[in-house]
Amino acid sequence: MITYKGKDFFLKGEKFNIYAGAIHYFRNLPEYWEDRLLKLKLAGFNTVETYVCWNLHEPKKGEFDFSGILDIERFLDIAQYLGLNAIVRPGPYICAEWDFGGLPSWLLKDKNLHIRCMDPLYTAHVRDFYKELFSRLYSHQVTQGGNIIAMQVENEYGSYGNDKEYLAFIENLMKECGCEVMMFTSDGPESWMLSGGTLPHIFKVANFGSDVKGAFRTLEKIQPDAPLMCGEFWNGWFDNWGCKHHTRSYKTVVPELKNMLNADGNFSFYMFHGGTNFGFNAGANCDSEYKPTITSYDDDALLTEWGGYTPKYYAVRKVLLQHQGLAPAKLPPEPELQNIGEVKLTQSASLMQNLEAVSAKYESPFPKSMEDLDQFHGLILYRKKVKGYYNKKLYLDELRDRAYIFVDGEYKGRIYRNDEDQGMDIGKISGEVQLDILVESMGRTNYGIHMYDRKGVSRIRLGNQILFGWEIFSIPLNTKVSNFRYTGGTGYPLFKKGTFRTSSRADCFVHLDGFTKGCVFVNGFNLGRYWDIGPQRSLYLPGVILQDDNEIVVLELEGCSSDSVYITNKHDIGHRKKKFLFF
Repeated sequence: MITYKGKDFFLKGEKFNIYAGAIHYFRNLPEYWEDRLLKLKLAGFNTVETYVCWNLHEPKKGEFDFSGILDIERFLDIAQYLGLNAIVRPGPYICAEWDFGGLPSWLLKDKNLHIRCMDPLYTAHVRDFYKELFSRLYSHQVTQGGNIIAMQVENEYGSYGNDKEYLAFIENLMKECGCEVMMFTSDGPESWMLSGGTLPHIFKVANFGSDVKGAFRTLEKIQPDAPLMCGEFWNGWFDNWGCKHHTRSYKTVVPELKNMLNADGNFSFYMFHGGTNFGFNAGANCDSEYKPTITSYDDDALLTEWGGYTPKYYAVRKVLLQHQGLAPAKLPPEPELQNIGEVKLTQSASLMQNLEAVSAKYESPFPKSMEDLDQFHGLILYRKKVKGYYNKKLYLDELRDRAYIFVDGEYKGRIYRNDEDQGMDIGKISGEVQLDILVESMGRTNYGIHMYDRKGVSRIRLGNQILFGWEIFSIPLNTKVSNFRYTGGTGYPLFKKGTFRTSSRADCFVHLDGFTKGCVFVNGFNLGRYWDIGPQRSLYLPGVILQDDNEIVVLELEGCSSDSVYITNKHDIGHRKKKFLFF
């Protein structure tokens, strides 16, 4: 196993430096794991680092999934086959710009449960998950002939709390479940973060993207006789909807890398390869304003979202290989991309006209959240017959996240949780009307003090009069959307379906010029969300999900001016309202 003495790590008795890069197995399809891991190895890295996403592994209490894209054992096996060590960060909280920071949303069903502390309601669930997870990780530890050399205790806990009893509980639970390798904590390089998130006897790493010398000095103050390590070297950054696309030149990354190497430091590049927040898995930041994360997790990493090389990859590779005295080996070719062109969406189906096919119906005196109904993601519809005479604004209390308002089937407008005014004038009511409020979940907060982010609406009012007696339709959008009644429905939200042929299994990108907001399914696989406010203007379509004959379904929530999408070999991120000229 890995140990340390003074400033040096030792692996199997020999001095060793950890040169790691982050690749999350759950953000890459399994068919691409070996390619991404090989490119990590050939760039001079010796270790892969990954989080573990509790929410996907246990989507319902007691029901575990470690198959397909969640087969972490296969991921570790491939890494070991290629000669890579592994660092596993099992959480239970991971942040990662991932929905609810990787915690399962069903934890939010019990409003008496408190996360990330010594609440027995919470720790009992953590214990159950860790027993299942570590039964699979145990044989992959280096002590058992595997390649896991270290595991993390919680994640950046000092940015959230200071319950040292809870940190000790996670440490002891990991040992109880069979962890035999080095444990560590990771926090930002600030005294208050390190004060809250560390344990005296546990190895500590710091996360940062610049000022290596200053960060290492801070780390040395609390851990003077130990190796220096950057747990997350932020060589890029993630994007939020409506914000500027983040980029970072290799010209600012390489000097910091050299500073770490000159200090005989250890590090993990976050990210080496970012991948994609497929489906509805992207999280959100929420401080003064709610900022949902885009579908792409390109992160301006060393490899692109689809596994292509970047100037940053070549620059970092050159430095790392030279530092270790390694000769550069031949790299795999660039990923193959294909250009399919225009795909006409010839069929349509109204979501409202397909409610029975897409939803489960409940009745409740008051609005319930998605979590109350064991719903993971998607949409939720609140319906009520309002009788009487009203000339009051409609108010949605604690709206999470975006609501579309209909009166007798007529669209009246939308309210977003960032709007200063959470009310809407829906006109006079005289007699009886049907009020429909359709709420979209756009990702649970994954960082900070606002993580109790239950989706839906907590209270609905006309003026100050609270409305009771609701029909609630849970719409998780996890059913086969091709089976709806495509009878030429009108009115949004609207499913629009088309077909296309290709003999190639090369990757490509779906461009949605003329569309506003929604998500895209190809052969039943949810590529993720799109939104015309940018910066992301295309969705990555992995070639391995393609067939000779393919079906694409676009769920447009707000309205579009096009009946076609374009599937091309060009990726577009960082532009807003761009018009595309494909040919």
